[in-house]
Amino acid sequence: MIDIDYLKKIKLVTSPMGQQIVAALLLFPNYRIFAKVDIRIENIERIPRDENVIFAMNHTDRFNYWPFQYKLWSMKCFSYTTVWVKGKYYKNALLAKALDLCNLIPVPSMGYLIEEFYKKQFKQRLDKNVYRAIKDIIDGKYESVEAYPRKTAEMLNALGGQFVDFVRCHYDLVMARVAELSRTALSEKRLNLIIFPEGTRGTQLGEGRTGVAQLALSTGKKIVPVGCNNSDQVYTGSLPIAKSGTIVYRVGEPLSLDNQLREFAIEEPFKLFSKESQGKYKRQFEGVTRIVMENINKLLDEKHRRAFTES
Repeated sequence: MIDIDYLKKIKLVTSPMGQQIVAALLLFPNYRIFAKVDIRIENIERIPRDENVIFAMNHTDRFNYWPFQYKLWSMKCFSYTTVWVKGKYYKNALLAKALDLCNLIPVPSMGYLIEEFYKKQFKQRLDKNVYRAIKDIIDGKYESVEAYPRKTAEMLNALGGQFVDFVRCHYDLVMARVAELSRTALSEKRLNLIIFPEGTRGTQLGEGRTGVAQLALSTGKKIVPVGCNNSDQVYTGSLPIAKSGTIVYRVGEPLSLDNQLREFAIEEPFKLFSKESQGKYKRQFEGVTRIVMENINKLLDEKHRRAFTES
């Protein structure tokens, strides 16, 4: 399970051995021998080489960051990367070990923590309706305890009565560690960081979440939008085996506090990913997120684009 203890053990490195092994022993033969995968990065000159950045990329399939990483690795002139990855991919111990060796940062969602803590307590999966009610409580959608649905109230009592507060507190600790790892990657380990702003996969660009915006506004690092095209036709299943095809990554102009993001700058330190910061700086976070998603959208083929309404 990805909890605070697990995250404290993660040690990022500047030159991850796991990524080198995957690139040389899995991706090279897959892309060059057993299949013919043409990986193109258009406008690659827009990627800074003298500083580390946050790549904001659309998420078409399970593995669409691999060809991008492989291409940068093969050129031998760019920093290695780390990637924000969903906590649920760490449920298998062997896979978790492999992901750690590849220098990735697990980001457990609130939903993941609710389900895992419940499973740990009761040795069974959480009913979807009860999960939804618990999530609503954590999100503050009920005015008082008396308004809780009966089944949810009974389950919370069975958990000890403090389940909601425990999960909320643990989530804050987890996200504080994610913030620390992200800052370390960008500032100390000289790594670029790949983030999928949508938070989920989809062949068409979805809505963006504010994690990228918060991190950029906190660290001052540039956001480089990347549009990934056709990877879903190369990686068509759940196995990490690519079919022959062409994947095109288009790199947008870097977004920074010196240009398009200037009006959203926050002059004081703030706690990353906290409920307080998300309330206080909602305009800034959502404003940056909107710009990032619009820029990614411009870099996509028609089949991957979404329609944006005027704000």
